[in-house]
Amino acid sequence: MARELQKIVVMGLGYIGLPTASMLATKGHTVLGVDINESAVNTINSGHIHIVEPDLDLLVRSAVNSGNLRASLTPEEADTFILAVPTPFKSEEGNAKAPDLSHIEAAAHAIAPYLRAENLVILESTSPVGTTEVVENIIRSLRPDLEGRVHTAHCPERVLPGQILRELVDNDRIIGGTTKAAMIKARTLYKTFCNGAILETDSRTAELSKLVENSFRDVNIAFANELSVICDRLGINVWETIALANRHPRVNILQPGPGVGGHCIAVDPWFIVSSAPEEARLIRTAREVNDAKPQWVIDKVRCKAARFKDPVIGCLGITFKSNIDDLRESPSMDIVKTLLDANIGTVMVCDPNVASHKVPFPLHDLKEVLKKSDILLLLVDHHEFTEIDSQIIKDKVVIDTKGVLR
Repeated sequence: MARELQKIVVMGLGYIGLPTASMLATKGHTVLGVDINESAVNTINSGHIHIVEPDLDLLVRSAVNSGNLRASLTPEEADTFILAVPTPFKSEEGNAKAPDLSHIEAAAHAIAPYLRAENLVILESTSPVGTTEVVENIIRSLRPDLEGRVHTAHCPERVLPGQILRELVDNDRIIGGTTKAAMIKARTLYKTFCNGAILETDSRTAELSKLVENSFRDVNIAFANELSVICDRLGINVWETIALANRHPRVNILQPGPGVGGHCIAVDPWFIVSSAPEEARLIRTAREVNDAKPQWVIDKVRCKAARFKDPVIGCLGITFKSNIDDLRESPSMDIVKTLLDANIGTVMVCDPNVASHKVPFPLHDLKEVLKKSDILLLLVDHHEFTEIDSQIIKDKVVIDTKGVLR
């Protein structure tokens, strides 16, 4: 049976929307990617990319050259609309960070005039429980003529930056429909490019499942980060301790770091806390442990800097994880900004994955930073940093938050 090819509009052309749009286009669908960033739209239409992700440039170029992918500032009529827009924080509510749904709401308003009967609207953005129903209600209020004839589903992205294209295809996919018909329509679409299992459920369960995935990792990272603080107090190597403990067949402790960043793990647990503040005690505590780690690192730098009259502090890495250019919710970026404002020394920053125009401070070559630094603060384990010759830094004060310069 031949695949049913569709016209698809993807709202949001960031780290999830652009790979998804490109993948769908290379599978034969006609795809219009929509973004409010005119520069990004023009870049994509020229066959290039405005973000860094392995092999994404090749996929986008192929999709654009095939004629199946183009970008625009405004949507058009289509068969399926995919919302892949940000869900940042709005404010603090009782010490919990509240979700900002304005981008999702704006996307729903934007597509409403172009909807037709039997259209499918998919929310891929990681969202608090009930957000798919919010989208459904917006559509219902703006298009009462389509009551019951537009299908909505939540199909959360489950990919890792740096491996997005592979995981987009190979990972199992959760399909959460607000109705059985919506679930069937969404399943049919994702089967055109997903090799992983298609896992069917309702939209609210799908929403919570994605939040739980990232909260699970956050809790485990918090355990590792708390261990690192305890080991530092006791004068014990935390990485050796974890390596030894992990030799137990039922123990798998993650690695500590300077905090937790990214668009998911540092954000999603707060969506659960915001929805159930009295019940989410462990999840909240884990978030607080991880959110406190950057200040712990800053205090370590201050303590070491007090030994010098005017120290040069070399900071290695500002992205939220290794070997990518993504700065979203990056604890390393927050640490560097605080050190720059603290006036405790000259701060030199190096990150080979980040373009200089993306940050409000100068970036330096690695060799220059290694030569001039009195204190070397490793924040991200980029490949370039893991290969540093130990002899070059043997006379430096080293603060290694990732355990790669031992």
